[in-house]
Amino acid sequence: MQDQPSPTSVENAIALQKYGVGQPVRRKEDDTLVRGKGKYTDDFNLPRQAYAWIVRSSHAHGIIRGIDTEAAKAMPGVLGVWTGVDLAAADYGPFTCGLPLKSRDGTPLLQTNRSALMTDKVRYVGDPVAFVVAETLAQARDAGEAVVVDIEPLPAVTDPEEAAKPGAPQLYDHIPGNVALDYHFGDTAKVEAAFKSAAHVTRLDIINTRVAVVAMEPRAALASYDRASQRYTIQVPTQGVAGNRLNLAKNILKVPNEKVHLLTANVGGSFGMKNINYPEYVCILHAAKELGRPVKWTDERSTSFLSDSHGRAQKIHCELALDAEGKFLAVKVSGYGNLGAYITGVAPQPLSLNIGKNLASVYRTPEMTVDIKTVLTNTTLMGAYRGAGRPEANYFMERLIDRAADEMGISRLTMRKRNFIKSAQMPFNAASGMVYDSGDFQGVFNKALEISDYANFARRKKESRRRGRLRGIAIGSYLEVTAPPGVELGKIVFEDDGSVKLITGTLDYGQGHATPFAQVLSSQLGIPFESITLEQGDSDLVHTGNGTGGSRSITASGMAIVEASRLIIEKGKRAAAHLLEAAEGDIEFANGRFTIAGTDRSINILELARRLREGKMPEGVPSSLDVDHTTEVVPSTFPNGCHISEVEIEPETGIVQIVRYTGVNDFGTIVNPMLVAGQLHGGVAQGIGQAFMENVSYDANGQPITGSFMDYALPRAEDIPVMDIGDHPVPAKSNPLGTKGCGEAGCAGSLSTLVNAVLDALSEYGITHIDMPLTPERVWRAIRDAKSKAA
Repeated sequence: MQDQPSPTSVENAIALQKYGVGQPVRRKEDDTLVRGKGKYTDDFNLPRQAYAWIVRSSHAHGIIRGIDTEAAKAMPGVLGVWTGVDLAAADYGPFTCGLPLKSRDGTPLLQTNRSALMTDKVRYVGDPVAFVVAETLAQARDAGEAVVVDIEPLPAVTDPEEAAKPGAPQLYDHIPGNVALDYHFGDTAKVEAAFKSAAHVTRLDIINTRVAVVAMEPRAALASYDRASQRYTIQVPTQGVAGNRLNLAKNILKVPNEKVHLLTANVGGSFGMKNINYPEYVCILHAAKELGRPVKWTDERSTSFLSDSHGRAQKIHCELALDAEGKFLAVKVSGYGNLGAYITGVAPQPLSLNIGKNLASVYRTPEMTVDIKTVLTNTTLMGAYRGAGRPEANYFMERLIDRAADEMGISRLTMRKRNFIKSAQMPFNAASGMVYDSGDFQGVFNKALEISDYANFARRKKESRRRGRLRGIAIGSYLEVTAPPGVELGKIVFEDDGSVKLITGTLDYGQGHATPFAQVLSSQLGIPFESITLEQGDSDLVHTGNGTGGSRSITASGMAIVEASRLIIEKGKRAAAHLLEAAEGDIEFANGRFTIAGTDRSINILELARRLREGKMPEGVPSSLDVDHTTEVVPSTFPNGCHISEVEIEPETGIVQIVRYTGVNDFGTIVNPMLVAGQLHGGVAQGIGQAFMENVSYDANGQPITGSFMDYALPRAEDIPVMDIGDHPVPAKSNPLGTKGCGEAGCAGSLSTLVNAVLDALSEYGITHIDMPLTPERVWRAIRDAKSKAA
């Protein structure tokens, strides 16, 4: 039996050469998005929908003495005004952090148990205290401005180190000293012994600046409630519908999981910020239930600076102990992480745990300790931001290495070479407690030196000097420990129209999942690339999954696809054996066809799926090829790389220009090199933003200074250099595809090399440290001050 209309094995093989793993296939969604046909949350509307406006605190800290809503309720079009007292009566659960983190004394992380609307105190500018729903957005806004909130101001504190001092303003009675977590990792005795025996110790104080996420799409949500089924529906941008629905249903609304339907369409960026539930979502869900009408809320850019979680924000002291040859003996990091006013999502993890996981990087550092207090302050809450502790840890390490090399008179290249973990040492037990399964760190380093033409830098420096410019170069290696292990969904459905739907629990918010996932599935099953569709945004279909975050998507969903494909092949062999009248053991599968071994009798997988749908199969023969599979735990991976940047500085103005940028990376098996390069470019761009311009600031009273793009700078196209990107892949051994995450590596590789390159250029003035952001003013002042001292 030969299925003539279907593609032949040869044609399938040719198609796989174009669309298979490793090919630079264009993203499926590009045509839709570039033409403006994407559909984001604010594009959705429902009949009879009303509009919500959130009333926020204008004080950073204070006691709520009263909220007068009477005038607002009487205004035209107003359907309702609610305060925290109203929501408290509904008995919603608080926003908490589910991580099992413990302080050094073994006590668990102290929770802030945030309510959707505050009733006792406000703790930062922007804290929600009430909300209005009206027929139009303008009416809701006008009524919101008529709500009178009586707040007795209290002293505020925005700096985590200051907040932890005796006598500082206390945000919570049950959290003494504002320290929610006193994190410790490592063997202090061994580290101190290593430092005592060291020939040299390098010390640095580093401020890791607070950054705003500023995703292209502000947050928005559209909520409705069906009284007949007692079911909530919310359309909202997330990073994964399964986990967000579970948290919203179980922990906050306190209803069974199936009573919440969560939908996510196109998402215009997130970087970690949209992967948690927010108070606004509870507000509109509550109103939708009470009013019996859909309620919509869309944030504005000015309020998103206040309400969206921020990233980074640490004050760190770090030390590196070395022997006389420049070999690392131990490293230690201590300091403070700024949690903001509330703890939700994974906020403490990037500030503490992830520093310890990533600090050792690619080096044979025998011992390490991390001691960081995560502290509550009167500022916007903290959350994950692209890299979530990985760029920070690598930044600390690379800054230490450059400083140590200069202090000891050892070449920066030589010092790194002496401390690299060797390929022959894999698997390597790092001081972080992680076990690296693969990597060729020296090989990546060497390739970066070659591509960057590092050897001829001196010539380029002389040419810059002739033009009155300072020129600097820096090299920085990095290693990331990607997202913690978790399960993932691989659900594959053969549709009636001949298409194949892949359903998985990660979620595309700009990464381009549809293309590489289809490449993997096509390679596994020989299904035409064009026939594969992707569903990630409907919680009724995506019942399991850990979402997108921590550079886990291609590894987690890829593993789910591979395992689900194997199950399909097993089912297909049983079914093909029946239809081809052969023994199951004689059926082979390749290039999308089930074939009787040694014959030309075969059936195409899509034809087999159709036959199973349309015919009644005997007992023991599958009735379809569909599978609904959840993986076991998907391990972390260890992407790594080496980035090199060159900068020119105009000494009269302090203006820095990135003139060359090279990045060589090990992402294991690369499914789609074009998408990987795009992820690198984006990550480096965000690194440029933090290194040179981004910095969320507050005044002494907790009022935000950077509340708009007039005050908060972002990199523009002219700030982004042409990048030479190279690959040095060493496939991971922890997953069937051999992939390693790539989404956040650009941040991890860029921060240290950009800052160190500027310091290299300024070294002739004796300047050894400037904290980010390295704005023209800061660079100019550093040069001026250095000249004054020299005079």
